[in-house]
Amino acid sequence: MQTDGRRPRLTPAIADVRRAVREGLAEIAGRDSTSTGRADARADVLVALSGGPDSLALAAATAFEAPRAGLRAGAVIVDHALQEGSADVAARAARQAEQLGLTPVIITRTEVTGAGGPEAAARSARYAAIDEALAATGAAAVLLGHTLDDQAETVLLGLGRGSGAVSLRGMAAVAEQSGGTRIRPLLGIRRQQTHDFCRDAGLEPWHDPHNDSAAYTRVRVRHEVLPLLERELGPGVAEALARTAEQLREDDDTLHAMAIETIEDLVEHAEAGIAISAPALEANPAALRNRIIRYVVDSEFGVSLSRAQTLAVAALVTDWHGQKGVDLPGIRVVRRGALLEFARA
Repeated sequence: MQTDGRRPRLTPAIADVRRAVREGLAEIAGRDSTSTGRADARADVLVALSGGPDSLALAAATAFEAPRAGLRAGAVIVDHALQEGSADVAARAARQAEQLGLTPVIITRTEVTGAGGPEAAARSARYAAIDEALAATGAAAVLLGHTLDDQAETVLLGLGRGSGAVSLRGMAAVAEQSGGTRIRPLLGIRRQQTHDFCRDAGLEPWHDPHNDSAAYTRVRVRHEVLPLLERELGPGVAEALARTAEQLREDDDTLHAMAIETIEDLVEHAEAGIAISAPALEANPAALRNRIIRYVVDSEFGVSLSRAQTLAVAALVTDWHGQKGVDLPGIRVVRRGALLEFARA
């Protein structure tokens, strides 16, 4: 890292990343300050920093752009304790953040447990730690270093699971969460550009060995599947996948809004749960009908339905011939006359 006080030469990579961060910070620059942290631990925005090229480029660009937007930027470093020497990696990232001028710099060590596999568990633990750091500093938002390549990988993984628009819509550039806003300024930036940024700025990123481990599905997509698609289909596959996510996000948001508006006229409380008018539900297109079923079950019972489960419930509406009902995880769905009733099993 440069320590002689000179600014790095403004190369295309540095200019592109800074511009992306400047646009991302504009999401919160105009908001009234809601910071409630201690005076020595206050920040308007935090950068989630691992020390890798993506997050380090993001941190450096934020340190440059935040003061110009009238914002105070800090950093949060989550030590997942999954690798030997992880505490040293976190301490190194903290020193880099301090040298860049980010303050406060918070290191939080978390325990990775829970269902869904190690990647999902680590992600849940990471976001929980970030939310705690937001609360401690009063920051309104966290900047995350996901790139266009990460978005393309997410879409491909969603395609492989057959999980529909929820996964194919990818990651949101701006997502409002209960803990604070999550902003991903680099979703239009290629991963190579963050590597170039670090090189041009004299920064030395940490390279996570997990990012080269074929034990992880995402790594195999990154090093095997996407390069194969580029070779066979031509360049631009990652950009095309990212555009697909953006278009599906627009469609998904529209369908979601329509479902919420329609639900108000269809749903009523039943003695043991909730009920939907079957004839009214049948009158809707399949895409909207299935979305309403999934939304009702998720919001009322906290259960996410697979497509097969959703279609089984929909059959009580569109193919009703006196069948007894459908058993879902912890839920029983039955047809009683014109009503589709959902109740805890």
